[in-house]
Amino acid sequence: MTKETKWVFFISSTMQAASSALRGRLGPGGDGRGGFGPGRKLGSADLQLLLLALLAEKPGHGYELIKAVEEQSHGYYMPSPGMVYPALTYLEEIGHASVAPEGTRKLYSATDSGRKDLADNRASLDTLLAQLQQIGRRMQKFRRTMRPDHGVHDTADEGDPSPQEAAPELQVARYDLKLALSAKADIPHAEQVRVADILRKAAAEIRGQ
Repeated sequence: MTKETKWVFFISSTMQAASSALRGRLGPGGDGRGGFGPGRKLGSADLQLLLLALLAEKPGHGYELIKAVEEQSHGYYMPSPGMVYPALTYLEEIGHASVAPEGTRKLYSATDSGRKDLADNRASLDTLLAQLQQIGRRMQKFRRTMRPDHGVHDTADEGDPSPQEAAPELQVARYDLKLALSAKADIPHAEQVRVADILRKAAAEIRGQ
């Protein structure tokens, strides 16, 4: 099995296992929470709760919150702006977050009402954060085992440009790829093989082969 095929399989199995674990703790339906759904996405209530928790730690802009969520899961889950900004707008509308203009951007902060809601839903938040940490550990382990120099060292791959060094076009392309793979999380085996074949061809073209 190629690395690309293993990667697609891993995304699907990790999402399914984590989602089942969280649903087992919180129960189906109810308050609209239940972990990751189809396409490796959090339910709206879970995403709102997670964003509120981040805002309670410190105010932030929309893009900063997207990156913070991605870091929580070590790159497994990166919500799109189309999910984050409506969630932030909803938190503002119900009084759980406030917004202050900061140049051309908006700075979001948690309100006292929002902090009270966090306290009332602490158990759900702790379960969600534990799930993200579990996913993050699995992601780190998978990345280590898939590296050609696995077992030699655990530092970042040499030559891999940091976000500051990468061209904006490359960053956008990476983000598009993440979204595309996220949308293919729950797919049949034949479709996984097709996606893996596309990734193999793209990797070969990037290498100039």
